[in-house]
Amino acid sequence: MTEQHEKVDIGQWTSSSQIERDLELTNADFTRIRELIYQRAGIVLAEHKREMVYSRLAKRLRHHGLTRFSDYLSRLERQPDAKEWEAFTNALTTNLTAFFREAHHFPLLADHLKNKQEPVSVWCSAASTGEEPYSIAMTLLETLGSRASQAKVVATDIDTDALDKARKGIYPQEQVRKLEDARIKRFFQKGTGNHLGLARVRPEVTSLVEFMPMNLLAPQWPVKGPFDVIFCRNIMIYFDKETQAKILKRFAPLLKPDGLLFAGHSENFSYISDVFKLRGQTVYNLANR
Repeated sequence: MTEQHEKVDIGQWTSSSQIERDLELTNADFTRIRELIYQRAGIVLAEHKREMVYSRLAKRLRHHGLTRFSDYLSRLERQPDAKEWEAFTNALTTNLTAFFREAHHFPLLADHLKNKQEPVSVWCSAASTGEEPYSIAMTLLETLGSRASQAKVVATDIDTDALDKARKGIYPQEQVRKLEDARIKRFFQKGTGNHLGLARVRPEVTSLVEFMPMNLLAPQWPVKGPFDVIFCRNIMIYFDKETQAKILKRFAPLLKPDGLLFAGHSENFSYISDVFKLRGQTVYNLANR
């Protein structure tokens, strides 16, 4: 999950008008969906997300040959360990991301890590389709030189579809062209033939990044700190304040005493938790350091 962008890779959805002709999403159905995704992933779905929910879950109903949302939801509730929960969560996860998005963070990242002698580790807790962790890895290569080979970027997300795309490291050239020419030449391979119009992230970048699925609400996290930096950008906005506070408290022991926590441009952790204190523009330190 990641930084959030409107999904483009979960299939071709039937138009809203067509969905309305053969499927009905009742108020009770929508309420159940909101409760289930909150319980499963901590995501708070606003009322205005109804059409998005309608279009995305309609494909899952058709996949299973169902005509009622209530039947689909009942199946989920009867089978708490079913694989379909993953598809349900993926469908309702929204990801907006780009290479070097919120660009002011990356010089701060470089400055924080440039004099580190021990191996550097960074956790990107909302990796989405990979642009953010790859931007972090590129920054490490630019900053650390030969020492970057010992660095690692742990990239997690609840959306397994997004992680599959991230692992491939292939993006439209239109998305890559926004970067500086020097970065494009150093970090990307230009597609030819059947891959014309695409760009692949070079192995020197992808080798630094380890992708793994993770739910921030899970009782156990697979990541092992402490990290020099944690990126948690534009994901907290989908949680209520109680959930945000719990996650921030769990971040603290995973961050080195002088570590940094990067938040999204619309997020302010100062009013949520006393665990972190604001250091700069959406950048935080541990409060007890």
